[in-house]
Amino acid sequence: MLERRETAWSRIPLMGHVMAGAAPLPPGARDDRLDMFRGLALVMIFINHVPGTVYENFTNRNFGFSDAAEAFVFMSGLAAGLAYSGAFRNGGPLWLAIARPWARARQLYFVHIAITAISLAIFAGAAHYFGLYEVLLKNNIAALVKDPLATLVGIPLLTHQFGYLNILPLYLVLLLASPLVFIAGLRWPWPTFLCSIALWVLAGQFRINLPNYPTSGGWFFNPISWQLLFVTGLLSGMAMKQGRRFIPVNPWLFLLSLGFVLFVIVWVKVPPIAEAGRAGLGQLSAWGLPFYLTNFDKSFVAAPRLLHALALFYVLASIPALQLVAASRWTAPLRSLGRQGLAVFATGTVLSLFLQAIKTVVEPDPVTDGLMLGSGLVLLLVLSWALNTTTRLRRAQPRPAAATTPP
Repeated sequence: MLERRETAWSRIPLMGHVMAGAAPLPPGARDDRLDMFRGLALVMIFINHVPGTVYENFTNRNFGFSDAAEAFVFMSGLAAGLAYSGAFRNGGPLWLAIARPWARARQLYFVHIAITAISLAIFAGAAHYFGLYEVLLKNNIAALVKDPLATLVGIPLLTHQFGYLNILPLYLVLLLASPLVFIAGLRWPWPTFLCSIALWVLAGQFRINLPNYPTSGGWFFNPISWQLLFVTGLLSGMAMKQGRRFIPVNPWLFLLSLGFVLFVIVWVKVPPIAEAGRAGLGQLSAWGLPFYLTNFDKSFVAAPRLLHALALFYVLASIPALQLVAASRWTAPLRSLGRQGLAVFATGTVLSLFLQAIKTVVEPDPVTDGLMLGSGLVLLLVLSWALNTTTRLRRAQPRPAAATTPP
């Protein structure tokens, strides 16, 4: 019966490719799709981090409920599952397995502190040398002006984060918690996933978040909510490491996900549909459904954003032709960016905040905006090329022979 059903689905052109599945990767090979989509997410983040340009109207957030942040967190979990799960699975010393993601978290912490200091210097310089004092009132910098001593305590504690600099703290907290997910996920993957969903529900239902200091409120990217995207990616990466999928290809699930993604595009782009959709969600809220199910809150990654992101990821992961696209020479620049994700993200964040200061006195214009964003992207491509080339040359170097002592 199952074979006959698969044969029937295979007669449909698109579904035939989906049911065939992606080609298995050779052992130890990189998945070009991950590098390509991570590079694309970094480009979108860079453009979106320079608000006020005409080109931000063309990024993916204008075609769905979710944006590049959801993709970045999901793919970070996917990459972590691919990179670190083997040490937990091979039965070696547990501490060595834990030490690897924690070492990465430590690296993220110091990168975050460095780009925070550099970004603060950019805005301070814009105010001091060019009289652009309004930049000190943006991006959560005003707290440093009003209460500098307490804010300087909060910055290294991660309880005070500047705007556009709050995704690395989320990522490092998730990496610190990842050993628990690895240990549980290897034994009970689906119960682990259900626990992650339950934690997302609890965070939204009771508004549980990590605290800010010295300002009130919680983290912009609430780790207790965003962990669901990270855990989904991590469990998927663990399965990919073993040559399988965490969520298998299912034709009905694929069509449902594809239909939802297309419906969301119509919702976003057709004002009457958007008005009717918002009215429907408003009615559900009036009937008592909690906010994290009926609005688009980003801190708690509310259900419409979450479902759109997961549906989009499932659709893209189910189309084998994307392997060929990702491996083509046309997407090589994106793969280059994706392979150096941390360096590109950190540098791109600093560049984007520098461009934010410039945009304070520059009106939106296709040419000017294009020159600014294009120059920044070229610099990021040069950086990624240099780092990838250095890595490749180092690996090509012959290892020195082990020293021997005479008898």
